[in-house]
Formats: sequence, C-alpha cells, structure tokens
Amino acid sequence: MINKNSPVPIYYQLQEQIKNMIEKGELTPGDLISSEREYAERYQISRMTIRQALTKLVDEGYLYRVKGKGTFVTERKIEQPLQGLTSFTEDMKARGMVPGNELLSFEIIPANNLIAGHLNIQEHGPVYEIKRIRLADDVPMALETTYIPANLIKGLTDEIMRHQSLYDYIEDQQHIKIDRGEQVIESSIADQMESQYLKIKKGSPILLIQRKSYLEDGTPIELVKSVYRADRYRFMINMKR
Repeated sequence: MINKNSPVPIYYQLQEQIKNMIEKGELTPGDLISSEREYAERYQISRMTIRQALTKLVDEGYLYRVKGKGTFVTERKIEQPLQGLTSFTEDMKARGMVPGNELLSFEIIPANNLIAGHLNIQEHGPVYEIKRIRLADDVPMALETTYIPANLIKGLTDEIMRHQSLYDYIEDQQHIKIDRGEQVIESSIADQMESQYLKIKKGSPILLIQRKSYLEDGTPIELVKSVYRADRYRFMINMKR
C-alpha cells in the first residue's frame, strides 16, 4: 500500500514495495512488472513518481528494461563474501548451485616476465596456462585464466581440469595446503571476446579480478585473472569498527 500522508516519499514507498516482492519471491526473475500506467491507475500517483521508483530499482540491479516490451525482474546476483579464500566450486556448492567448467585451453607455456614475477619463478619457467568458462547451473559466470608453476604442481591434466576442482586436486591429491590469497577488483566493460563467452552484450559491465594464492611458507601457488558478469555477481564484505 502507498501512504500519501507519510513523510516517506511516495517513490521510495513504491520502490521498497516492489523490492520486497522480489526478495520474498512474489516477483521472480524474468517476470514482467506492471507498466507505469497500471501503477498510476492503481495508486493514483503520477507516472513521473513511478518512473523515479523504477529507475532506482534498475540502477540497483533489481529490474531491467527492454525497449518496446517493458520492465522485467532481473536474475538474482550471486554474492561472494570477500573474507576467506574459497574456490569457485566451493562458492557455488555453498549456494546450492551446480558448478561447472567449459575448458577452453590447457597447456604448459614458458612464463613471461610478468607471470614469472607474480609467481616468483624464473622467466621462461614452465607454467600451466588454463583458460575456462566458469558455470553456475549451466549459466556462464566468469571467464578465467589461471597460471600455476608446473614444477610445483605435478601431474595436472586437462582431464582433471574438466571434471575436478583445482583446489581439491592440489590439496587432497597433491597434499599441498593453500594458506591465503590476495585479490584486486576493478570495473570494466566487456569486449567482443568476453561478451561472446559470457553471453552478454558487448560493452556490458564486468568485474576484473586478479587473485594470487600462497602456500604457508609464502610461495605463490597460482595467479588467476578473471572476468565476471557484473549483472550476476557481486562481492560483499563485513567491516567491524
């Protein structure tokens, strides 16, 4: 209900009402919401006020517009806490989703100066270069390139990468404990290749993430460069004063 006598702005009341319906599951991803005209007639408020509420929800990622068709409920974003080092597979399983991979390439290459510096190995030393699409319930979430020192992790194959969690292989089968990681996140827009693999429009917002993981003795174990869909993924952090 809209209370026109409330000190709370009408657009904000409508915005919160629609948001609550989405969060409670009364409106689900892909649903077409009422038009501005329908809301105006239902609540006897101006279309300008309604447009303001809907625009706020579009900006917050709850809704999206399709020209000539209307305004729809977006897919819910996956939230990943920034505390703790977990794998993509672990994150998706924790959310009740089925993780998957589409392996694009797997090879051993000589490390260039930049990669060697990150992994603290000699330039031209052998590293696994693993390129894959990370999936959640068969939906592309990220385009990921991983570099791992081949002299540190033995026996890694493309077959393992297709069917097994990399962290499970390293920790459970190689008995190498990954201790910590550091991560940098930037915003960007998708180029042609990224849009093709992630099934989004060219120029769509994306998250660029670079992560380095280390063993207990400080040895770098991996360098990961990922491109995440900003429309389906967001990061969350709890801060205590």
